[in-house]
Order: sequence, then structure tokens, then C-alpha cells
Amino acid sequence: MGNRPVRHPPVLIIEDTISLRLVYRAIAMAAGHPVAVAGSAAEGLAQFHATAPNIVLLDVVLPDGDGLALMRAMLAERPETLVIVLTAHGSVNRAIEAMRAGAQDFLVKPVDEARLTAALANAANAPQRTLPAPAGPQANLFIGSSEPMQRIHGKIESVAKSMATVFITGESGTGKELAALGIHAASPRANGPFIALNCGAIPQDLLESEVFGHMKGSFTGALSDKPGAAQAADGGTLFLDEICEMALPLQTKLLRFLQTSTIVPVGATKPRKVNVRIVCATNRDPMDAVRRGQFREDLFYRLFVVPIHMPPLRDRGDDVIEIAETALARFAQEEGRHFDGLSPEVRALFRRLPWPGNVRQLLNVIRNIAVLHMGGLVTPGMLPESLFLQGIDGPTPTATDMPLHDIPTGLPPNLLARPLAEIERLVIEAVLTRHGGSVPKAARTLEVSPSTLYRKLEGWGVKT
Repeated sequence: MGNRPVRHPPVLIIEDTISLRLVYRAIAMAAGHPVAVAGSAAEGLAQFHATAPNIVLLDVVLPDGDGLALMRAMLAERPETLVIVLTAHGSVNRAIEAMRAGAQDFLVKPVDEARLTAALANAANAPQRTLPAPAGPQANLFIGSSEPMQRIHGKIESVAKSMATVFITGESGTGKELAALGIHAASPRANGPFIALNCGAIPQDLLESEVFGHMKGSFTGALSDKPGAAQAADGGTLFLDEICEMALPLQTKLLRFLQTSTIVPVGATKPRKVNVRIVCATNRDPMDAVRRGQFREDLFYRLFVVPIHMPPLRDRGDDVIEIAETALARFAQEEGRHFDGLSPEVRALFRRLPWPGNVRQLLNVIRNIAVLHMGGLVTPGMLPESLFLQGIDGPTPTATDMPLHDIPTGLPPNLLARPLAEIERLVIEAVLTRHGGSVPKAARTLEVSPSTLYRKLEGWGVKT
């Protein structure tokens, strides 16, 4: 018998920059590690539950939460996890804070390949350890202390202990998935998996397989058995985002699943019992979808047990300033720069803006500032021009359809002289801007499926 190949421990990479994520993945795989990747705090925690990695490579600056808060949450659940944190050049204090919080090692960007390979090898050979759980294991990834957010925190804490189905509503970018993660983390199922599925991002003909799984040979391309999200979430929480985008035939099967707690994978003949808590979300008005016949009424009442509505950023008072300044400090660390906060003029403007894209839009604005400017006090002249195209006192855009001639401009005057593919991209980007980056809303305006837009954006290398 020959020597058996060395089995390297699995690695989870949490990094929001796609190019860096691909580089780290290639290095880790070349070193022989099975690899899972994530681009945000929410996705990272979901992958942490789904893959149970031994090693986590974690960027401390993430678009939707604090990397160190995420690390504390992961170590609270599995203290033996070895976390290697990534920090921007010059952020020594951040690295020290990470080591004190339980990190195995830290790397300063830009990361040298040899240094990363060595850090992974050291972690792989490190003895098993058990760390004391950090205080407050339900890490608070929300930023903001306004009264609306205090009510949200209270509601999450109350509902988390139960098995009740939770229905989260709110505009795109308000943090619905973070709320779902908060419910899971504060629940008795916190040690189980958290599986998130975006019903609007998956083609309808593949959605049943993604939710319930399939058997080998059940359709063309089904080369092996595949467990669906419902089975993967057994013992934990299944988060169904954009639930109102689910096709009616699959809604019928979801209702049966809720009633029986059993699933039947595509191509299977026998049902399987699973123990799953359901949390779902939508940025649409679910009752309107019911009235239009797009969402089953019986399924709606089965899911709408405990509603939680995430407030838009414009209704959260000074949270916009707190989020902006926190994000500015984080992004500045990532870029190796120093900013002195927001000027009074920018603070006043931020309070008045309608923020149709909510927190996601605000974070994009702050990242733009951190990337394009060297530092100092943030003044109105440093803000992206697109921000001033919003009507400060006008009505906030809604999800209702609008004719294409009402799309905000930003489109070039010589549009008809351009290739069709370029025109398509310009129009799609303009509609997305009008809807604050919401793909489902843009899809309804353009009368295409959300999955079509997701595929096009992915092909253009655009993060959503």
C-alpha cells in the first residue's frame, strides 16, 4: 500500500474584494486545503455554519458588519476554530485587538503568497485549543442606536427563543439577512446551520432542486445526489430571501413542507423528515403580492406568524451618521488612509437624503470616498456626483413599475450610436440606480426575471 495523501483541514475565506478572494482561494487550494468562500459577514457566518471549517481567513473590514464582531461570534460557537485576520497596512491596533480577542495570526495587506502559505501551515499544525467564550456571544453586527433599531433588537431577542416562523419585510439594503442571522444566533439553534437562499437569484427551473435537493439522474446534469437547502439546514435555520419571487408551483411544495416537516427531493420517491426553523424576507409588500395572485394566501398566513419590518435608513435619525463614520474608519484602515470624520455640511446632507438604497447605498458612498481620496475631513466635494442626483425633498422611489422614459438620466446623449450590448448595460445600470441597487425592483421595471439580471451582473463582474 502506498502512502495516503495528507488531509489538510478545510479553510473558510471571508473577503469582500472578489479579486483578493480568488487569489487567497488559489493559494489555499494549492496548499491542499478544501476551501469555501464568502464576500460578507452574513454570508461568512452562513458558510461557517454550513462547512464547519478548522481555519478561517477573515478580513476585518466587511461591507455589512465588523469582522472582529464576526470572529467573536464564530469563536463563541466553536472556540477551537483558528482565525487568521487580514488587516490594512498600518492598522497595528486592529491586529492587536484581534489577537487579544482570540485570533491565531494576522496578516497585513497586501498579503505575500509565502506568508499566507506559512500562516495556513502553522494553523494546520497548531495543537487543538479551547478558548473561553467571549462575552456576549450574540455579536451585534447592526450599527445604530436609534429608537426604531432598539425596537428591532428587542423583537429579535423575544422571538429568537421560540420556533415561530418569522417574516422580515423592508426595503432593499435595510439588513434583512442580518436580522435573520441575529434571530438564529440568539436562538437555541445557534450551534446548528444557518442556510440562506435567495429565491430571486436562482432560475425558477432550478429552484426546486436548490430548496429540496435532487437524486442522481433525476434530470439532465444531475450527476450525483445533492441535498437541498432544507436538508442542509436540518437542526438549524433556513432563510428564504425574496420569498415573493418564488413560483406558484414551488409555493405549493413549500406549504406542504411547512405542514409536514418532510421534503421529497427531485427524483425521490420517499419523503425525508427534517427539523428546520423558517425565516423569510421580502422587499415587496407581501399582501399586495397575495392580492395580485402572485403569492398563495394560505402560504402567506403560514409564514406571517411574527412579522418584523426593517426601517429604512431615512427613518433612523442619526444612525446614518453613526454608520457612515464607523464605515469610514473601517474603509480607511483597509486603504491605509486617515480621515477626520464628516464635515457639518456632509452630516446635514446625509440626514436629508432619502437613501433609496439604504445602508448598502451609504456603504458604497463611503467606500467611494475612502478609495478616491487621501484623507482629511470629508466635504461635499468629495462625495460621488450620483448622490446629488437624488431629490432630497422629493418622494422616495417605490417598487411600482415606471415607464422607461422616466428612468433617471446618466445615460449618454449619443445612446443610439452605441452597440446594443452597451445600451443594454447602460439601461440596466440606470434602472438599478433608480431603485437603489435592488435587483428585484429593477427586474419588475424591465419586465425580466431577477435571475436574468443577476446573471448579467455576474457576467459584468458587478457585485450585488
